[in-house]
Amino acid sequence: MSRTELAPAPVPMLTVIVPVYNEARTVDESLQRLLAGPYAFPDMEVLVVDDGSTDGTAERLANWTQTSGVLILRHVRNRGKGAAIRTALERARGRITIIQDADLEYDPAELPELIEPIRRGEAQAVFGSRYLRPAAGASLQRHGISQRPTPPWTKFRLAVSILNALVRLLYGVRLTDEATCYKALPTSLLRALDLQAQRFEICPEVTAKLCRLGTPILEVPIAYHPRPESQGKKIRWRDAWDAVVTLVAWRFRKLPSAMRAASFDAVG
Repeated sequence: MSRTELAPAPVPMLTVIVPVYNEARTVDESLQRLLAGPYAFPDMEVLVVDDGSTDGTAERLANWTQTSGVLILRHVRNRGKGAAIRTALERARGRITIIQDADLEYDPAELPELIEPIRRGEAQAVFGSRYLRPAAGASLQRHGISQRPTPPWTKFRLAVSILNALVRLLYGVRLTDEATCYKALPTSLLRALDLQAQRFEICPEVTAKLCRLGTPILEVPIAYHPRPESQGKKIRWRDAWDAVVTLVAWRFRKLPSAMRAASFDAVG
């Protein structure tokens, strides 16, 4: 190698995609928790997509542009969570990808529960379930996370239960939390799904296509800190309807030829 030739950058093990829209109040703490978590640069890269925020989020993210392993991307106008994830996925270099919301509802300290089964070759798709009780809390306690009660019944949990039932009816797959943000997959598999969603229907699209491919989904219990609409929660009943439409549509829609032909190697 000549003196002027640069060595290729190491391929990170993990890509964390952080879609952000009007989260000026929480985005700094979210990124701090993520970078202080169990994975770090260069094993982890963080791709933040500011989806056209108008509340000062962009100014806060400007302070992170020089942070190693953090890449800030931006949509000029708001296009939706799905569009933000797809923008970041084009730049992802990690062997495994997971989504991390910037609203403090999900704890990055729990990422190993989702990532390590894929690294060990025990699973290809791992979902973090907010409604699956951990066995004696042992899994969470390994990472210093106290066991928390299952979230109470709310209109959001009711919507998730309906979606779970629809997944079982349409695809024959039993899940306890189809709508979880925490979905970890090999990056090659996530790209091969040829995602098309623009908004929150990205979650049911991922679930539907994995089911159509026959990819087993491993669920692991996670803690969850729900926030009310008064603190900025953005998902609405309309999004639940969009999720229903997405699950039904992808049960019968023809899969892209590239997706049908794709073969997926286990992540070592």
